[in-house]
Amino acid sequence: MSKKRGLSLEEKREQMLQIFYESQDFFLLKELEKLGPKKGVISQSVKDVVQSLVDDDLVLKDKIGTSVYFWSLPSCAGNQLRSARNKLESDLSSSRKRFKELIEQRDNLKKGREESDERVAALEELKAVELQHKKLNEELACYADNDPAALEALKNAIEIAHSAANRWTDNVFTLQQWCSTTFPQAKEQLDNMYKEAGLTEDFEYLQ
Repeated sequence: MSKKRGLSLEEKREQMLQIFYESQDFFLLKELEKLGPKKGVISQSVKDVVQSLVDDDLVLKDKIGTSVYFWSLPSCAGNQLRSARNKLESDLSSSRKRFKELIEQRDNLKKGREESDERVAALEELKAVELQHKKLNEELACYADNDPAALEALKNAIEIAHSAANRWTDNVFTLQQWCSTTFPQAKEQLDNMYKEAGLTEDFEYLQ
C-alpha cells in the first residue's frame, strides 16, 4: 500500500482553524499541540501552523500573566477577507487609473509622429548622420596614438619605470654586497643562488 499523503500547509491551516471555530474557546499552545493530531496535524507542526495564522490575522494571541492564549472566531476570517478585498479593489482602481494615464500619454506621443513622406525622409537623414558620426569617431580613435597629450603621458610613464628599474637594480647590488660581506665563507653557494635568480654578469643598470 502507498504511504498516505500528509496535509499541505494550507490544509493544516484550515484544520487548525476548525479547532477554533468549532469550540470558539481560548487555547494554550500545549492544548493545541494535543488537539492538532486529531485533525491530522502532527504536534511538531502545530506551533508553526498557528504562528502562520497569527501572522495573517486569522488567529489572535495575547499574553495573560505568564501564559500565551490563542483564539479565533469566524468573524476574524471575515474581517481579514474584507481587508484583503478592500486592498485588492484599491490596487485595481490605481491600476485602472495608471492604465488610462498611459493610454493618454501614448496618444499624445503619437501626435506629430504620423507616417508621412517628410517623417520618412527625416528618419533616413537622421540615420545617415548617426552613421557618419560613428565613422568619424572610429577615424578619431585611429589618431589617438598620435595625441600629444597621450605621447607626453607615455613618456612620463617610461621615465618613471626607468627610474624604478634602476632603483631596484641598486637595491639588488646592495643586497649582494651585504651577503658577500656577511657570509664570505658561502661565496660559492651565493654565486649559485644569484645565477638561479637570473643575476648573471650581464645584469646592469638601464641606460
